[in-house]
Amino acid sequence: MSEQQATAWDDQASNEAVQNVASVTDSGPELDRAETGVSRRRNRGGIASVVAVAAVVSLALAAALAPSVIPGGSVLEGGTLTVAASVIFAASYLALALGRVPGLSIDRAGIALVGACLMVASGALPLDDAYRAIDFNTITLLLGMMIVVANLRLSGFFGLANAWVARRARRPLVLLIAITGVAGVFSAFLVNDAICLVLAPLVLELALGMGRKPVPYLLALAMGSNIGSTATITGNPQNIMIGSFSQIPYARFAAVLAPVAVAGLALTVALIAFAYRSEFASGVTLPVTTSDIRANRTLAWRAVLATGLLVALFFTGQPPAKAAIVIGGLLLLTRRVKSERIYAEIDWSLLLMFVGLFIIVAGARHALLTQDVVAAVGRLHLDQVPILAGVTAALSNLVSNVPAVLVIRPFVESLRNHDTAWLVVAMASTLAGNFTILGSIANLIVVQKAAQRGVHIGFWDYFRIGAPLTLLTLAIGTLWLWR
Repeated sequence: MSEQQATAWDDQASNEAVQNVASVTDSGPELDRAETGVSRRRNRGGIASVVAVAAVVSLALAAALAPSVIPGGSVLEGGTLTVAASVIFAASYLALALGRVPGLSIDRAGIALVGACLMVASGALPLDDAYRAIDFNTITLLLGMMIVVANLRLSGFFGLANAWVARRARRPLVLLIAITGVAGVFSAFLVNDAICLVLAPLVLELALGMGRKPVPYLLALAMGSNIGSTATITGNPQNIMIGSFSQIPYARFAAVLAPVAVAGLALTVALIAFAYRSEFASGVTLPVTTSDIRANRTLAWRAVLATGLLVALFFTGQPPAKAAIVIGGLLLLTRRVKSERIYAEIDWSLLLMFVGLFIIVAGARHALLTQDVVAAVGRLHLDQVPILAGVTAALSNLVSNVPAVLVIRPFVESLRNHDTAWLVVAMASTLAGNFTILGSIANLIVVQKAAQRGVHIGFWDYFRIGAPLTLLTLAIGTLWLWR
């Protein structure tokens, strides 16, 4: 789901680029030449990427054949395997960072799966070790949370919540605070990507219906969702992984990072209100919008009660994966919604991408993580909170937050203050997602949903608020955890 949204956003951006080139001139021949030039550049880029992919696959196959061609135990055989693992790892992460491979119709999930297959095929990671590399606690927790969110959405709960906000937010600033708070609270417990996917059309409809500029409210949704998800293990995919890796209790995780999230949400409101002073300085009274809410209140109450029970189980110390999958499974026992509709809401491609990433990183770790590499990384002093936060934030903006957490995992596990280190990684990798419009899938979902209604959110629209917000929240989080 989220990967498809990101792909759709990339396709739209490409189409807009072509349209911008075409609009430079009004004459037919010049328009044709412009489109032809763009098409040729695309073709050359696509051919180059296909050649690069073929080279990576060939190298993996060469490494797989090396043991039968080169005498066992030779230095050359080991070198071939190391080179193959390095190239597969680097190529996979580059493609994941771009979100696609030019010239091929493949998304991030497919890229992760292909990279994992090449790691196994090359011999960098035996198949049995690949099975063991998959963290099924993470996969199970994500699946359970997706089923819960699907029930909330299909019951109409989010539409009812949106209507409740619309009736009570009678000033633009109050509406901004409400949207930021709702996005932050929902994302803290129900995974931020899913919340943005559900709330973006509702917020857009609400702002347009009240005659307001939708961009600041959509920015509040994206940024508030990212920041709110910092608070708990179930806030976002990287926190779900960190909760599984670290085994930090849910309540302790929330007690440490929830204050950072609350401070970040307050900063979000302040920065957006300052950047859009003309929107929020006036004392205009917002009209009460009325629209038909399609909701099954029986299903909505059932889903809300199940969600409340799930959160209570988290805080009482139940394993999050166990609690989520049990509650999610019980929600399937209904006569009102067909199971197929629930399955259609689940982001299967995200689950597949996680499986592939676990194997890619395990293969790189198996083939490349030598004592020299560990010693070199140790000299970076990752045991110091500011350094670990800075490295994590930078890496998250380079390769995205989920891959960044997997890359940094082996070095964090060896640190003396294990729990604090993982909390720093959770904080920094999440807050870094607000730096640019490309920083998180949640951002791209909001941008794409807005574009479908003709509302444009540009890079600068996001960056002029997101960049200072990221730096300020990272500073607050670092100082809080460094205390």
